[in-house]
Amino acid sequence: MSSIVAVVRYQSPLESVRQAVDRCRGLAQVKPGMRVFIKPNIVFWTKAVAFPKWGVITTSRVVEDMVILLKEKGVDDITIGEGMVTHNPKDVETPAHAFETLGYHTLKRRYGVKTINIFQRPFETVDLGDGIALNFNTDILHSDLVVDLPAMKAHNQTVVSLGIKNLKGTIDIPSRKRCHNPDPVKNLDFMVARLADRLPPVFTLIDGIYTLERGPGPDGSMRRSDILVASTDILSADMVGAKLLGHEPDQVPHLAMAAANRGRPTDLSDVEVVGEQIERLASSHRFDFPYASDETGELPLALAKQGIQGVFYRKYDDTMCTYCSQLNGLTLTAIRFAWKGQAWDRLEVLTGKRMEPTPGMQKTILLGKCMYQKHKHNPEINEMIAVKGCPPRPSDIVKALHRAGIEADPGLFDNIDQLPGFFMARYQNRPEFEEGFFRVESD
Repeated sequence: MSSIVAVVRYQSPLESVRQAVDRCRGLAQVKPGMRVFIKPNIVFWTKAVAFPKWGVITTSRVVEDMVILLKEKGVDDITIGEGMVTHNPKDVETPAHAFETLGYHTLKRRYGVKTINIFQRPFETVDLGDGIALNFNTDILHSDLVVDLPAMKAHNQTVVSLGIKNLKGTIDIPSRKRCHNPDPVKNLDFMVARLADRLPPVFTLIDGIYTLERGPGPDGSMRRSDILVASTDILSADMVGAKLLGHEPDQVPHLAMAAANRGRPTDLSDVEVVGEQIERLASSHRFDFPYASDETGELPLALAKQGIQGVFYRKYDDTMCTYCSQLNGLTLTAIRFAWKGQAWDRLEVLTGKRMEPTPGMQKTILLGKCMYQKHKHNPEINEMIAVKGCPPRPSDIVKALHRAGIEADPGLFDNIDQLPGFFMARYQNRPEFEEGFFRVESD
């Protein structure tokens, strides 16, 4: 029997979401008294600037519309839960600020929903098979229905981030780090492919009002796309979402693995798409940041074109966890601004959990606890500069860069929460990028 996926153009509040839900019969099995867990995507937040949310974060408009539709079905036990990434893993003020700013507390007062930061709630270990066990938030595990509301984005480690990938925000920090492991088989894609396997029934509504190229963060390229994708089958929704982002499902490793685990094809031959045609709405969203490499250095292409030489900053891989990923872009930005036209002396930066040092480098920065533990006794390293923290402290990164001869501006790291404002400037005075989508009007 074919899975139904609805593809709808977003045109108006509530009615567009209602159309997407109705066309795939998404809430047909919902009854009064059910416990529903809503999982939006709030990958990152800062209190310091007006954060560029478009394509990075699920719109509050879609969250409220789903709450309204559930209330119409007589559902009173609704929980909105997320486990967002913060620079300090123990920070509870930033998630609370995000919930308030995005209007979730207004939804709480208006509709009686509950809002939770999952890091303040218990976790339970779930066996996902093949020797994999991860710790999931207990609230989502004991719900009757999960309403999964991912933002539609390309992702620099997993090609796309849609319904299945969004569920990574319901596991604890040790489990997230476990997903970014150096095993060539049981890698990040292997883990992500299983995230939905032991959960209650999941209804997925992919929020593509805004989409993101080269996500998951604000340094990607944001677009107004006005697309909604809905299905009671999370894999079918994700495969359609991938095609809308310009990627064939069999070229998205975690989707190909999820399909193989379920004995399903990736060509949509067992999926019935209703509503808009995929081909009419699909557009290419690149997921990768290109790098350049020669005898003078290895850097992101944009930095190489700037003429920077003598730095070998190897391309990130899937073993770099989210916490180091946040600092990775900032470190590259610091190198970019520290360049004065004189080549550095064969400096290498290693990240993640898999990289090996290159013989002949004068200095090697080991960025993060994982790299330090792997190479602290490596005889191939001429001069080791270790940043040991997990996650690394920004001040320690500055010290490491200075010791390596890169006069990085400490102010960039002191004001790390201001960095999204740098990317925000690209969208100023563009009317299609509306802040109103991320607010809930107060009573």
